Amino acid sequence: MSKTLHHRACHLCEAICGLTIETEEQRILSIKGDAQDSFSRGHICPKAVALQDIQHDPDRLRQPMRRVGSEWQPIGWDEAFELVAARLADIRERHGSDAVAVYQGNPSVHNYGLMTHSNYFLGLLKTHNRYSATSVDQLPHHLVSLQMFGHGLLIPIPDIDHTDFMLILGGNPLASNGSIMTVPDVEKRLKAIQARGGKLVVVDPRRSETAAIADQHLFIRPGQDAALLLGILDTLFREGLTRATHLPVDGLEEVCAALQPFTVEAMAARCGVSADVIRQLARDFAAADKAVCYGRMGVSTQRFGTLCQWLVQLINLLTGNLDRVGGALCTSPALDLVASTSGGAFNRWQSRVSGLPEYGGELPVAALAEEMLSEGDGQIRALVTVAGNPVLSTPNGRRLEQALDGLEFMLSIDLYINETTRYADLILPPTAPLEHDHYDTTFNVFAVRNVTRFNEAVLPKPTGALHDWEIFVGLARAYATRAGIELKPTVAPEQMIDMGLRFGPYGDASEHKLSLARLREHPHGLDLGALRPNLTGRLKTASRTVLAAPPLFLADLQRFAAAAAPSADQLLLIGRRHVRSNNSWMHNYHRLVKGKPRYQLLMHPEDLSRRGLVDGQRVRVRSRVGSIEVEVAASEEVMAGVVSLPHGWGHARPGVQLAIASEQGGASANDLTDERYLDALSGNAALNGVPVEVEAA
Repeated sequence: MSKTLHHRACHLCEAICGLTIETEEQRILSIKGDAQDSFSRGHICPKAVALQDIQHDPDRLRQPMRRVGSEWQPIGWDEAFELVAARLADIRERHGSDAVAVYQGNPSVHNYGLMTHSNYFLGLLKTHNRYSATSVDQLPHHLVSLQMFGHGLLIPIPDIDHTDFMLILGGNPLASNGSIMTVPDVEKRLKAIQARGGKLVVVDPRRSETAAIADQHLFIRPGQDAALLLGILDTLFREGLTRATHLPVDGLEEVCAALQPFTVEAMAARCGVSADVIRQLARDFAAADKAVCYGRMGVSTQRFGTLCQWLVQLINLLTGNLDRVGGALCTSPALDLVASTSGGAFNRWQSRVSGLPEYGGELPVAALAEEMLSEGDGQIRALVTVAGNPVLSTPNGRRLEQALDGLEFMLSIDLYINETTRYADLILPPTAPLEHDHYDTTFNVFAVRNVTRFNEAVLPKPTGALHDWEIFVGLARAYATRAGIELKPTVAPEQMIDMGLRFGPYGDASEHKLSLARLREHPHGLDLGALRPNLTGRLKTASRTVLAAPPLFLADLQRFAAAAAPSADQLLLIGRRHVRSNNSWMHNYHRLVKGKPRYQLLMHPEDLSRRGLVDGQRVRVRSRVGSIEVEVAASEEVMAGVVSLPHGWGHARPGVQLAIASEQGGASANDLTDERYLDALSGNAALNGVPVEVEAA
């Protein structure tokens, strides 16, 4: 039997590292980093090797499954499509289109066929009740970009390879491999900043893996990043440290006036970082020839997440580092979603119960459970989930379980019977990742270089299996036939990619002549160059200027000013990430969960002593919405007053068919997070800074 070498991007996180995969027939012999990959240069993390475990996992579904009582039974594709069409059409006819809801999970953006074709079916439902993982952790980024630059995907990315000073707030790229910053081999790139004489500063309530290699780490009270950012801006203004920008900007005078009350002294008292340290941080940032401020997960998932992301962009703008080499730059991707899609919209409608605002056609997922449980016109009675596990990944998962249990019908498009899909009436599994081709439609938009890569499937599509996009086409045809809808013609995903490439900035009209055929000739990918200043030509605001002072954000300053800081003796919960995890969906593979357990509650020794607790003890953690029991670990990684628990664990639940994951310990952090505790401006979940109590179990 002959061996075959394949080249493929890893889709398991945002770094999209290139791989070489050796196979023999259907068997995977090895997975290694692709040294010839134009972007990742041979780097991989432990997750990539687990692609073979996903392929061969006996728990992965290979055929459609229908729940009959407490049992799961196989069902044919055509029968499944007809069943979905009948049930959803009936519910819509009796209760209206908003009675059907949709939730799309994080893995959706890792699968280009799903991205190109999901709306072919989901769009037919015409529901206002669409939800996704966007409002779990990144909605503030998109809302700020929409308001300031005119497009929700026009997000400036740190020019990590050329900066002299990188300030990271609430981000841990050594564990995440970069987030809304596609950056393979991030540790080497961060250390390169230091090697060329630059500086790395990390602000985090926990001394994270990234903080451990930084030149400076600052502990900060959870949820108070806005105070630190306002203190930096106050120093920039008062000490004349701002720098002119080449960008067309409106609203700087309004910004200066609005920030006047937020003095560095007052902000220091709120965030727990001294005024002198904040001032020096501002001076160092402003003095650097090229600097960039980057805020990520811990900044977005708090009560003032949108305000924080606006302030991050203001710091970059006011120091002349926005749209500047070594600062924050926007990509020029081969498949240009900014040029080919609408910029987005905000607050065109609100959720029925709590009045949370819509963004981009979706409502905040914090409202999902109450929209199912609250009776009346518009109540959600059916749900379609796509590649998601909101029971473990969204706030107040136990309440969501209660809501799912009361639905009339639930469809899940998923590979597994997990904590969420166990409530489904029907599960439709797509092909495994290595059984379909791959193109990164999303992560190239956030990459630290302009890159592009297309890879063929590593393994053949099994007989009788369907790709994600084929499932959506089948559902659409069945539903359209029943509803009397005339469908628009559709083409295969690779044809859509080819069209996007040829009409993109490197396509037929350019010297590159980029097409899918050309990409197929370059399986290691193509490097299209370093990021360059381009924002002036890409602005989508009506005025074609950067809008520095959107009224939404100016008004939110008053909410921040009026908010009471938590008391010093109140414990606040934060999350944490690990390089061998990605949310809840990487725990059923032995090579990724073996070794020392990593799901304990981290707690400062002083806080343990104050409560009469000891290292290794079982404790009960309580919040407004619920409680969990978990092992506590004494750690000076977290500052006093803070406890840290990773999310995505807690798999040992009835009906879950994840053998390895269910054997793991830990508990779900989202049994503690609160759907009412959110960023009121955007509706994004506030998963960090949640008030909790800890006691002996």
